[in-house]
Amino acid sequence: MNPEKVIFGFFIVMALTLNFGFYLGEFDNPDHHHAYELYAAIFVNAVATILKFGDRSQVGAVLLATSLVADIQLIAAALVWAVAIHVTETGLTSSVMASIVSLSGGAMLANIVSVVLLIIETVMLRR
Repeated sequence: MNPEKVIFGFFIVMALTLNFGFYLGEFDNPDHHHAYELYAAIFVNAVATILKFGDRSQVGAVLLATSLVADIQLIAAALVWAVAIHVTETGLTSSVMASIVSLSGGAMLANIVSVVLLIIETVMLRR
């Protein structure tokens, strides 16, 4: 067993599960989506992105692209959250929360593609 592959797979799957945990709940209810879970998803996605820089294959390029998409969407969700709380006077309304959750849903879709590609690459490996 290769420890580097274990760590690589761990961060890819952990990024998906944290994103799913944030996404799950009523779409527009701020009580169902915690800010720390979003920040944890951003951090783990960033680590997964850094780990994907070393792969020079075509699958590695697609894995990196999906990770960058997830990073951008999660960072956008955090920015929307921060602007809603600190800049606007309306605060965290249900429509703002729906935007945040939909951005994290797009990131989750990118993470699903990444996990599927990882599974396909693992299945195609020959011993």
